[in-house]
Amino acid sequence: MRALVAGGTGTLGRLVVPRLQDAGHDVRVLSRRSRDGRQGIEFVTGDLATGEGVQAAVDGAEIIVHCAGGRIGDDDIARHLVRAASLAGTRHLAFISVVGADRIPITSDIDRAMFGYFGSKLAAERVVADSGVPWTTLRATQFHDLILKVVRPMARLPVLPVAAGSRFQPVDAGEVADRLVELALGTPAGLVPEMGGPRVYEMAELFRNYLHARNTRRPILPIRLPGKAARAIRAGANLPLDGSLGRRTWEQYLAERVISPGGRVRT
Repeated sequence: MRALVAGGTGTLGRLVVPRLQDAGHDVRVLSRRSRDGRQGIEFVTGDLATGEGVQAAVDGAEIIVHCAGGRIGDDDIARHLVRAASLAGTRHLAFISVVGADRIPITSDIDRAMFGYFGSKLAAERVVADSGVPWTTLRATQFHDLILKVVRPMARLPVLPVAAGSRFQPVDAGEVADRLVELALGTPAGLVPEMGGPRVYEMAELFRNYLHARNTRRPILPIRLPGKAARAIRAGANLPLDGSLGRRTWEQYLAERVISPGGRVRT
C-alpha cells in the first residue's frame, strides 16, 4: 500500500516514515518545500494551511498518517487534508493529538496565549472524526524533544521561572511513532487509549535534571500561572488516564542528547 505522511519532516513524522518503509509500504511525504526523493521516499509539495497541492498529494494514498500541525490553525489544516482524503477514497487516516485536549479548557485570552495548542488539537480531532473518512486518533503526552526545546534556552537565565504545581509525563517520540504506525496499519479504531512516558515529573524536576546533566546550577522560582487551563494542568488534566506507557525516561533521553560519548556537555 501507499502511505502518505503529512508532516513527514517534523519531529514525529520523520520517525514514522522509515517505520512505514520497514513494514513494506511505499511512502509519500507531504512537504511545503520541494525536496528530492531519497531511499524510496516520494516527496510532494503542498500547503496544508491553504490546501494548495494537497489533493494531488493525497490521491493514490490508501493510508494517511497526519503528523502536521502547530499552535494554531490545526482545524484548518485537518479540514484541507480530510476533504482531499474523502475525495481520494482513503481507507484510513491516523492522527496524532495531545493528552488533555478535551480536558483543558481554553476560554480566555490567557488560556489561548499559554495553552492554545490543546484547543487547536481538539478542534482538529473533531474535524477528523466528522470527516466520514475511517480514522484513528492517538493522544500522546509531550515528547522529550519538545521539553528540551523549552528547557534549554530557559536554562540560560540567571533564575528559572517554572509553573508551580504543573506535572508532565514526557514520552519518547520514537515510541509514539511505533504505536502510531501500528495503529495506522490496523483497522480504523476511532479514539484509542492515550500514551504517555514512564514517569510523572514536576516541572521543576525536569529543569533540575537538565541542569544536573549539564553539571550546572540555577535557582528555580515557582510561579502560579493564572487561568482555567493552568488550573486544569495543576489538577493533572494533561496526564494520561489510561493506555500504554513508554519505556525511555527523561533522564535516559538527557544522557543521550545532552552528554556526548566522550563525556562532554553538548550545547
